[in-house]
Amino acid sequence: MTTTWGAIVGQQVAVNKLQLASINPVHAYLLIGPDGCGKDEAARAFAASLLSTSHDISDRTSGLVMRGTHPDVHEIRRTGASLLVKDAEEAIRLSSTTAMESKRKIIVLHEINLMQDTGVVRLLKTIEEPADGVFFILLADAMTPLLVTIASRCVVVNFVTLDDDTVIAALQSEGVSLDTAKIATKGAHGSISRARLLASDDTLVQRRDCFATIPNRIDGTGSVAATIVEEILELIASAAEPMVRLHEAEIVQYETQMALLGMKKGGRTALEDRHKRELRRHRTDELRAGLVEVASTYRDALVTNLNIPRPEAYITAITNIHLAMERFHLNVNESLLLRDLIWSLPSLSTDATFAFHD
Repeated sequence: MTTTWGAIVGQQVAVNKLQLASINPVHAYLLIGPDGCGKDEAARAFAASLLSTSHDISDRTSGLVMRGTHPDVHEIRRTGASLLVKDAEEAIRLSSTTAMESKRKIIVLHEINLMQDTGVVRLLKTIEEPADGVFFILLADAMTPLLVTIASRCVVVNFVTLDDDTVIAALQSEGVSLDTAKIATKGAHGSISRARLLASDDTLVQRRDCFATIPNRIDGTGSVAATIVEEILELIASAAEPMVRLHEAEIVQYETQMALLGMKKGGRTALEDRHKRELRRHRTDELRAGLVEVASTYRDALVTNLNIPRPEAYITAITNIHLAMERFHLNVNESLLLRDLIWSLPSLSTDATFAFHD
């Protein structure tokens, strides 16, 4: 039997707490843990437990919840850099309407740590005293000062950062070879969901090498920087292919399920909207992971080479790379951002030549 909790690895303490909580639930839960740690899957599994006594994913109710298509489970995600006041107002509106199939209604708010201050203020009263049968599941990547007030109104469930051994073991248990699992895990930076995607991606090694070798390829000219950016964007586009195939299969599965149940297909638009958000997020994650490789190359050079002529330039480069990573969530022009960043980076090959002549 495939269970609703089956995709969650390395989070047994959190899973046990949620499973116990589903027996006699309170009105709100706050799940805190790094992106890709399993809390998104746990939120759906918990929601399924609140609506169904079966943990079997083939159960109709549980299956709909785990696919994100149950009419009484509403997931709200940001479409830009943050959750807006209108997102908070939508959660409040949903909490005031009657459930369609169940006696309970569940509202899942993703990345609540990125909600605007005014949105959090609007939500407080509703989260503290929701209508009967309404449950909130809030997800956050980390605790922030703004979340302290929210947390005081919720049961807090903490998710740990997954270590590499756990991620590698999980991938191997799913049929991934050890070498591929190691490469995918390195590029996933603790995210099991990202590791699974990378493990199914034939261009992973090529992408990783493309980013890791940038500091050696650049020469301070705009033409080389522009060429590298073109390569990056082409590789990022190809990296989305596994997710596109996954989305296509999900739509086929959804339509088949709706046909078997004799239900309308009105939920397809919502499913396609979620796919668009996931693709955008996947693209951003790819760019961020790639820049981590670039920063790691400079960091490794600082550690292994004591004769670097300009160590301060490498430190500045690492800082600028991390600042650029933060800006990807602001819907900036990726091509311009990458070109300006790469153009500004110091060349390892040039510095090595200077060090040799010295």
